[in-house]
Amino acid sequence: MSACAFSLTEAAEHIREGRLTSVELVQDCLARVDEVEPAVQAWAFLDRDHALRQARDLDERRAHGNPTGPLHGVPVGIKDIFDTSDYPTELGSPLWAGRTPRRDAAAVARLRAAGAVIMGKTVTTEYAYFHPGKTRNPHDPERTPGGSSSGSAAAVAAHMVPAAIGSQTNGSVIRPAAFCGVVGFKPTHGLIPRTGALLLSRTLDHVGVFGRTVADVALMAEVMAGHDDEDLDTRPMARPPLAAVAASEPPLPPRFAFVRSPVWDEYAEPATREAFAELVEALGDQISQVDLGESFGAVIDWQKKIMEVEMAYNLHRDYEKGGEQLSDPLRKLIERGRGISAVDYLAAVGGIAPLTQNIDSIFEEYDAIVTPAAPGEAPRGLSATGNPIFSTLWTYLGTPAVTLPIMRSEAGLPLGVQLVGRRHNDARLLRTARWLVNNVEG
Repeated sequence: MSACAFSLTEAAEHIREGRLTSVELVQDCLARVDEVEPAVQAWAFLDRDHALRQARDLDERRAHGNPTGPLHGVPVGIKDIFDTSDYPTELGSPLWAGRTPRRDAAAVARLRAAGAVIMGKTVTTEYAYFHPGKTRNPHDPERTPGGSSSGSAAAVAAHMVPAAIGSQTNGSVIRPAAFCGVVGFKPTHGLIPRTGALLLSRTLDHVGVFGRTVADVALMAEVMAGHDDEDLDTRPMARPPLAAVAASEPPLPPRFAFVRSPVWDEYAEPATREAFAELVEALGDQISQVDLGESFGAVIDWQKKIMEVEMAYNLHRDYEKGGEQLSDPLRKLIERGRGISAVDYLAAVGGIAPLTQNIDSIFEEYDAIVTPAAPGEAPRGLSATGNPIFSTLWTYLGTPAVTLPIMRSEAGLPLGVQLVGRRHNDARLLRTARWLVNNVEG
């Protein structure tokens, strides 16, 4: 087995036990990049010499008996909206070409402290919105990889790195993970600090992770989780033991609530309907269909209003100084956001708390909600990144969500199963997700 095919946790264990060096792993990943990057185009910036220097330094530290972190020597990809002190951060926009931050984003700094090799910067859509970058789907180069964390999902799926980080303001982790056939995890809002990352919407922005297994995303998220003084939505609390809990067995077989959500009838494609019918049949008495009710019907509009207002506010300088260099969809979003009334915006924000309480009642009876990650398989064409509609509700509520590549369409393309948990119950959700992977065949 080639080292680049190891999962994150496997690679970390091999290095920890002395069966593999960081240099060997990075060299194998770089060889894989040489092989598949011309077709996939997942990287915005990748400096081979710099990646190998990091690996040599980490191998030397280990050889001298210095303490090592849980990701020691393992290469990871960083979406190009997170500041990195050793790579440019250009946000997928010509307005920021050549931008070189002076310090790492909080998430990147915590990955370094855990021993990770920062392999490079992965492609993002323009300002992590809808206008696509150059990345293609590793399963079919004529299909979108999803967005906005396009390069991160594709790099992990193509075995160029075992894990990567991304962000989600609507569906930018869950959707590309589903399209590319990897595990994508969007933690509870505020679990991982966003300091040093592109700010689009304080209310909606999440840091997310991509890996090949549930154990991978649990370890990545745990390393980055925790309070940061500069992110006011993080909380001063103990770091949750995501990896240990995810690896444990549930005390009882989990129960699932199948939530089609208000958008099922309009957006769920035939392949998704058929796959979920099979999943429901396979789970039998462990799953029940649950309807959310009419109170959730306004969520799509509310999420859109919040995103447009807050993006219009946070990107106003770019719009004023370089609006002609922004894509038409982004320019129009900013203009719509400027026209939304304060009353409508506050009503949209005000819906989060009561609907969260409503959702919490489901978790009194069920361990996780089961719902699609996307309308169907990755669409053909590279001019768009697919519809995020099945992620919108869970991003709006800030609940943890994970997508699992356990199903396929008739064409053999990945179909993601999204599991959603209660806010701040990320570890329990990951444990349930691991159980599902181990007990249901794709």
